Amino acid sequence: MAGRINDEDVKAVRDAVPIDAVVSEYLQLRNAGGGNLKGLCPFHDEKSPSFQVSPSKGLFHCFGCQEGGDTLTFVMKVDHLTFSEAVERLAAKAGITLRYEEGGYNPSHQRGERIRLVEAHKAAAEFYTAQLESPEAEIGRKFLAERGFDQAAAAHFGVGYSPAGWDHLTRFLRGKGFTDKELTLSGLSQEGRRGPIDRFRGRLMWPIRDIGGEVVGFGARKLRDDDNGPKYLNTPETPIYKKSQVLYGIDLAKKEIAKSSRAVVVEGYTDVMACHLAGVTTAIATCGTAFGGDHIKILRRLLMDNGSARVIFTFDGDAAGQKAALRAFEDDQKFAAETYIAIAPDGMDPCDLRLAKGDAAVTDLVEPRTPLFEFALRQIVARYDLETPAGRAAALDEAAPVVARIKNSGAQHEVAVQLAGMLGILDTQFVVKRVAQLARWARDRGGKGPAPGRGPQALTQAAPAVPSGPALNLRNPVYATERELLKLALQRPDLVSPAFDAYGVDEFTAAPYAAVRQAVMEAGGAELGAQDPQEYLVRVRDAAPDDAVRAMVTELAVEAIMRRTVDEAYAGEQLVTVRLRAVDRRIRDVQGTFTRLSGGHGDPQQLANVQNELWVLQQYARALRERGAAAL
Repeated sequence: MAGRINDEDVKAVRDAVPIDAVVSEYLQLRNAGGGNLKGLCPFHDEKSPSFQVSPSKGLFHCFGCQEGGDTLTFVMKVDHLTFSEAVERLAAKAGITLRYEEGGYNPSHQRGERIRLVEAHKAAAEFYTAQLESPEAEIGRKFLAERGFDQAAAAHFGVGYSPAGWDHLTRFLRGKGFTDKELTLSGLSQEGRRGPIDRFRGRLMWPIRDIGGEVVGFGARKLRDDDNGPKYLNTPETPIYKKSQVLYGIDLAKKEIAKSSRAVVVEGYTDVMACHLAGVTTAIATCGTAFGGDHIKILRRLLMDNGSARVIFTFDGDAAGQKAALRAFEDDQKFAAETYIAIAPDGMDPCDLRLAKGDAAVTDLVEPRTPLFEFALRQIVARYDLETPAGRAAALDEAAPVVARIKNSGAQHEVAVQLAGMLGILDTQFVVKRVAQLARWARDRGGKGPAPGRGPQALTQAAPAVPSGPALNLRNPVYATERELLKLALQRPDLVSPAFDAYGVDEFTAAPYAAVRQAVMEAGGAELGAQDPQEYLVRVRDAAPDDAVRAMVTELAVEAIMRRTVDEAYAGEQLVTVRLRAVDRRIRDVQGTFTRLSGGHGDPQQLANVQNELWVLQQYARALRERGAAAL
């Protein structure tokens, strides 16, 4: 069993690695006001950013899917790691040596599976890079040189060489302490007749890195005629490598993609290299699979997907390239960005184009010119004889449903007009109406019946303990003020303590807010937060009784406070409003009791006590109204 990581070391890791630096490796963050940052959530698909990060508090929260937590939680969720693995990964980034309790620490046995597989790939990448200098790798160096890549280019992209023998890498990694099970699980080795052998032999090797820069797989290019394998051989699906979720070059391109709101999608490893060396540093490629939905999610988060973003696809001009372009167009509507296609003259890919015509030709190639929808429609229209009425009608029947899928009604109308021109149909309005009719039918078919999980049975199921996100939001002014006071207690405890710590749980009428108040109390109160804000938030989250309340704590700690200027006066207003409403509720209760006892059937002493309490409450309420926070 793995040794438990020392608590002080866990805290040191939390403090040492800024949450915004970690999150920025996976998505673009922009200013959200109030010291917070926002971006597109990595945990669910969304069109506008509801994911917020608070660097000062070390927390994140998505107001769309309710995921939230600290830096460690983010790393655990985004990379599917255990708590220990997340701490180990961040500790490695920060250069912190961890101490382990409960029997010490044996790295070869106690590190998490994912970390071990990543370490094996890192060691393999270093091995392959070193082998590229060997005499045997002359064929690989020649291959690169013929395509315009020198030694510096190979080093920049980490290109290496796998020796032609059976088990060079396997023996090397065994010497590093990796087990045969780890080597086969990683996809670096495979079972032979006498044990594990190298999966990649005698090939040029490209390390495939995830968005965080970790090597998770390899692409291997055949070099010799006697190699009976495929031209390109990629790492198989493993616990750390899913080809539908990785993009080659994303680790090098992500910052420029985020900065320029532009991405160039090419087809191969050498095309990515050629683009980057030509100055197109937003180029990325898929790894042996078609560009699909998971790739779009990665790009959208980096692009802060909006109408000003651009995605340019480059495909070969042959039939396979045209087919790939049409396949990309099927997912086009998942982007808010505008999508374009770039096909080089003579059907050359970026690598060949750079060799033939230089860097400027590559830069010019990826300038947005032909919208992807236009290319797709032209491919459809080209299959029909537009000289005949029947041919034009058949082309319209196939193309109109494609245009009808465009969600933006303005863009849909504009493309329908262009389609009429492509087909040579003079009655433009006929085509526009046909497209609109198809779009309406599609909406009607998709809109019938309850959404999944929202039918009659779903409505009778018990609601969760804490309603998600905005369910308690700002519609009810009572809840709004309670929410605002809790946000202050979590974000600016210095402004509400020590008064807040005297508030009872029953002063919060919404059950989730009462649970958060209880968690603050159990964590030591807002006064602790004024002394050590980050440790305070960790304690409050730890004190929450379940994940639902913990999510609410994170949400309130990240959500913007409603007032632009947050000062003692504003904090005092919230304190007074919540307290005054609680006093007024108590007055109504006591008045009801007094009325019942006044009928002559109650105990005189009890009646006197109730009358006295009522008088005290009324005086307190008056003081709160007249003197505000000074009366607390």
